[in-house]
Amino acid sequence: MTIPKIVAISGSTRRKSSNLKLLNAIADLFSGQLEISIFNGLSGLPSFNPDDNDGNVAKSVSDFREQIRSAHGILICTPEYAHGVPGALKNAIDWTVSTNEFWKKPTALITASSDGRFGHKALLETLRVIEAENIEELNLLIQFIKTKIDENDTIKDEQTLKDIHHLMDNLIATIHKQRREA
Repeated sequence: MTIPKIVAISGSTRRKSSNLKLLNAIADLFSGQLEISIFNGLSGLPSFNPDDNDGNVAKSVSDFREQIRSAHGILICTPEYAHGVPGALKNAIDWTVSTNEFWKKPTALITASSDGRFGHKALLETLRVIEAENIEELNLLIQFIKTKIDENDTIKDEQTLKDIHHLMDNLIATIHKQRREA
């Protein structure tokens, strides 16, 4: 079996965000087991408008949809903004609703923020509605992320490291199970 391809999406558009650091750390930790590519075009997607959701969507939207469609799984790592989902991330997901890229796609959600409870709950509900695969088992809330990862993109908190290994092992198992059943 080939190494599963994962599209990783940071919900933060900051160049040095803790969520991007966490995605880089995960990519390093699982480099032999997963091919993780980080999507960095979140801020380049136009605002979702159902009137524009026809065959003539912007190239950035069609490229994003294709990356999601061709991946074996998705990894979202996001902060919480004002007790909610960052607008750029929600916008990107909205572009996939009518075309079903997340439908039955193994998707792992990490909310890594100061608190994160409210944004995590809201994004979990969105992922349930669009039927992301196994989302109930593939989610993790990491509070006070800035104290758990260093400037070299290394996870320095043992419990966080264990939790990430557990989450990612479940993502890999979900992908392999789905591929066997296909």
